[in-house]
Amino acid sequence: MIKVIQCRLSFLFYLLLAIPVTTFSQKTDSTKSPINFGGFVTVTNKGISSIPNLTLGKPAAIVFMSVGNSFRFEPEFRFGLDGKPWMFIFWWRYDMLRTDKFLFKVRANPTVVFKTIPVTNNNVTDNIIRTSRTLTGDLTASYFATKNISIMPYYMYVYGVEKDAIKNTHYLALKTAFSNIKLTEQFYMGFNPSVYFLRMDKNHGFYVNAGLSLAKRNFPLSVSTLVNKTIHTGIPVGEDFLWNVSLVYTFNNKYMKQ
Repeated sequence: MIKVIQCRLSFLFYLLLAIPVTTFSQKTDSTKSPINFGGFVTVTNKGISSIPNLTLGKPAAIVFMSVGNSFRFEPEFRFGLDGKPWMFIFWWRYDMLRTDKFLFKVRANPTVVFKTIPVTNNNVTDNIIRTSRTLTGDLTASYFATKNISIMPYYMYVYGVEKDAIKNTHYLALKTAFSNIKLTEQFYMGFNPSVYFLRMDKNHGFYVNAGLSLAKRNFPLSVSTLVNKTIHTGIPVGEDFLWNVSLVYTFNNKYMKQ
């Protein structure tokens, strides 16, 4: 019961943390230019994470929001479709360099990860939600070869806060994005393959993944799929082959301070 109460207090703490940050971001830029507010809501048959021990592995919903311009606050809330929380991620993002050909951005976040575990007390077993915390930073450099083709080297570092957690995770990837591939006058697709190296404390592995999306112009709903395949790994957690199908609702607006 105590752990359940601690879990709920963690929910409240991070949600309260998000509110003033969002308000601050709005006040900072709104006197100069419109504030961008957008994001997406995703429902998928399988919640997948590139870091194996964070994959949910069952139907999930993801709510992602972004507020700001070159400096943005981007909270992300992930849940299982059974209503149980999966991950709460609070990204801070800054576009350090933006030109017609290059984009360099940095991000950092605190993350709360939730896991349902069985606990036995007096020969009675109950399921409780356990929380763990991580701190993450990443760097992305994008080169726009053409209007619709970009190449993105990417690095992410994750530090596990809890005593029994994996302490140091390094994720290094080379990503490519093919966007706005015309199928008809109304429909287009995107293709995002990547290869990445993952090191978790002393274990490491090599992987490939690819995302494919299908969308209609001026229509908020799209369909996407993600495939993740292990090439070689010594990491003892996760499946060798993962895939999912998702329905995505995208929204985007601009606001001016009155």
